[in-house]
Amino acid sequence: MSAPLLFDTSVWIAFFHNSKETAETGLLAQYIDDNHPIHLTPTILQEILQGIKDDAHFKKIKELLSWFNMLELDPTQAAIGAATLYRSLRKKGATVRKSNDVLIAFYAITFNIRLVHLDRDFELISQHTGLKCRKP
Repeated sequence: MSAPLLFDTSVWIAFFHNSKETAETGLLAQYIDDNHPIHLTPTILQEILQGIKDDAHFKKIKELLSWFNMLELDPTQAAIGAATLYRSLRKKGATVRKSNDVLIAFYAITFNIRLVHLDRDFELISQHTGLKCRKP
């Protein structure tokens, strides 16, 4: 069995939009096809679902995503942890564009799970923290 992975919203959106296949979307497809462990965070779930305009498509994607493992933390603990991580990055001169990316990174670090992404913020975060990113 392959190692569990956390796929960022950027990979899921590219996957669902059938845009040009990347190594990351190919890895996601392989993980789904082979029933390897895929994890989500509440933030990733929200970001994926909030962008869906069609009700039937929303229902279908929500059902699909319900099959994957949800990483759960106390919301207050997650907020404080992500804020602390963000402040630490700023002190090191690293500015992350989206605070949700810091929250997702905090989950990945806390659960010691590799993150697959298509977002440069995570490379910046990984340079200054214990975030482990997986390159396909």
